[in-house]
Amino acid sequence: MNQVTRKAYAKINLGLDVLRRRPDGYHEVRMVMQTVGIFDTLTFRKRAGKEPLPDILLSVDKEELSGDESNLIYRAAKLVMETYGVKEGVDISLNKNIPIAAGMAGGSSDAAAAFHGLNELFELSMSLEDMQKMGVKIGADVPYCIVGGTALSEGIGEILTPIAAPPEAYLLIVKPDIDVSTKYVYENLHADTLSEHPDIDGMVEALQEGSLRGITERMGNVLETVTIKKYPVIHQIKEAMVMQGAENALMSGSGPTVFGIYRERERAQEAYKAVEKMGLAKQIYVTEFV
Repeated sequence: MNQVTRKAYAKINLGLDVLRRRPDGYHEVRMVMQTVGIFDTLTFRKRAGKEPLPDILLSVDKEELSGDESNLIYRAAKLVMETYGVKEGVDISLNKNIPIAAGMAGGSSDAAAAFHGLNELFELSMSLEDMQKMGVKIGADVPYCIVGGTALSEGIGEILTPIAAPPEAYLLIVKPDIDVSTKYVYENLHADTLSEHPDIDGMVEALQEGSLRGITERMGNVLETVTIKKYPVIHQIKEAMVMQGAENALMSGSGPTVFGIYRERERAQEAYKAVEKMGLAKQIYVTEFV
């Protein structure tokens, strides 16, 4: 096998709670993670000789992304190749579709696809657990992205419990034309002073029951307390979605992406047109849970 192609799916947080800041600087979280039908495509090709080229050549199709060691794909590939003593070089190309710096784990999902892609390309026989143990060294969301689906995420994001998938619904996903620093959001979150926390246990129960109403009623994200204060457009988008028939709307991750959940595709598509007409964002998608 000389070439492998993998899809890297975006995620949203149906619920996101931060319990405390740990002594090591990381934050203790409880989140309900869910993959959605927006994805990047990565292609991996073997290259026989390393010289005079580097072991890993990463090409990207977006100017704002780099193909060097600052890219999580590169770091994941390097970790795999060094750990397993891969002697051949690899060319990796990324076709980017997930919004960048959006709170949708696009970089983490790409890194997860790199673990899967190189595992298949070089026949390394890595288990999911093997990949997750390496993945947490790359980023806290990577272990989840390696498995995807619906999961309760705890610890710093590395403790994962699969849970029931949500019932069929349609999503309007909107990324306003701003970039949010995850570091800034967490540094300005004071978890010990939060007056409200999302009902994560109730969310898990609603998922087990297959109750869309139970899910949407419990949607919450404590990071909104920081991000919305700095970027009011996020609140505007949430309000617009609800006015256009969303069961509920929420910011994903540290933002700025907002998603609304709709029972009918037609309502989601009408909301798409309304949000576009309001000029609140250019990156707008209608999709589903994966």
